[in-house]
Amino acid sequence: MAVVSEYLENAGFRRPVLGALLALGTCIVPHVSAQAAPFEFAPAPQTDLNRVYRVDRATGEVGACQFQLKEGGVGVTVCFPAGEGAGPQAPSDYLLMPSRHEREGGIFRVNVRTGEMSICYVFDDKVVCTPQTK
Repeated sequence: MAVVSEYLENAGFRRPVLGALLALGTCIVPHVSAQAAPFEFAPAPQTDLNRVYRVDRATGEVGACQFQLKEGGVGVTVCFPAGEGAGPQAPSDYLLMPSRHEREGGIFRVNVRTGEMSICYVFDDKVVCTPQTK
């Protein structure tokens, strides 16, 4: 807080204004930082694949997007919606975990509360996931 106060004072703010700004900051910052991000993103481990997976941390729903060149112009972002097994799961806390296998196009969806895992990958223009297991 002293560093912030010194910075604001050097920027020309007077002490009464500094106190109000610092008080406001301490009220706002804890509220914002207490909220977890609803999604997590991770790249596919395959080194020649530009695919990024997304998981909804609360529901476990998985999707993916990748870049594709477009003939004669700017490329496009192609996204794959959730398909079989990749839709919402039991409410919990889900994360994505890439393997270290450089030729693996899929990614692990892990439930950090139960320890269950499944592998998710793109198949027929949708993200599909195997059944969760321990």
